[in-house]
Amino acid sequence: MLGSIVGDVLGSVHEFKPIKTKDFELFSPNCIFTDDTVMTLAVAEACMNEESYVDSLQAWGRKYPFAGYGSWFGQWIFSENPELYNSFGNGSAMRVSSIGWLFDEEEMVLQKAFETAQITHNHEEGIMGAQAVALGVYLARKGSTKEQIKERLESIFGYSLGRSLKKIRPKYHFNVTCQGSVPEAIIAFLESEDFEDSIRNAISLGGDADTQACISGALAEAYYLSIPKPIKEFVISKITPEMLMVLNDFHQRVSITLN
Repeated sequence: MLGSIVGDVLGSVHEFKPIKTKDFELFSPNCIFTDDTVMTLAVAEACMNEESYVDSLQAWGRKYPFAGYGSWFGQWIFSENPELYNSFGNGSAMRVSSIGWLFDEEEMVLQKAFETAQITHNHEEGIMGAQAVALGVYLARKGSTKEQIKERLESIFGYSLGRSLKKIRPKYHFNVTCQGSVPEAIIAFLESEDFEDSIRNAISLGGDADTQACISGALAEAYYLSIPKPIKEFVISKITPEMLMVLNDFHQRVSITLN
């Protein structure tokens, strides 16, 4: 889950200032956590405590009301009667990484990912985006090769993951839909050489940088089990004590040891 937060924080400065290169300063003083981090922690806490996802997402969203939510989700956070609204935005995919760690059976991972998505993103694409990321994390931490992960996600979700970033990058643009951003974020991981490279790949697409780096970072963390110490220290300095508390609880729960 820390990989998701890392991607969000490091990608935050490029969300509305897209770049098309991997050669950029990683530690900008303007880096911040956004809604991706807030909702990732909300899902993890609800799942660990067996609490309502709706209650947790609303509670965390109300604590951090200016984290950069989409208009529909922003209204949902403060609604007294929150209802699903058929979204296929990538918000369902960016918040789900903990599910791939917390459950040890593929069917349960897919079911729990569905549950985290359908409270808002009940559109087929919104649900698939969440399930694809959670399953990718699960497969990676269980030791699957990148080719095995690629083939499994293509088979289940119909994503085209054989494209190269070199061909995607020139014409790619900002896209907040699951179908238009999740496959590309997965490819950023598949083409990576290490954790940092996965983050750089995602940001270099010039799209929804923080969310795509959040997704790519989630997969990379599970696969490489290594996040460079300077990156961890920088990102942890950007989140709040209560966020760090949930992150630490999560790491203890799943017994993650990162190099």
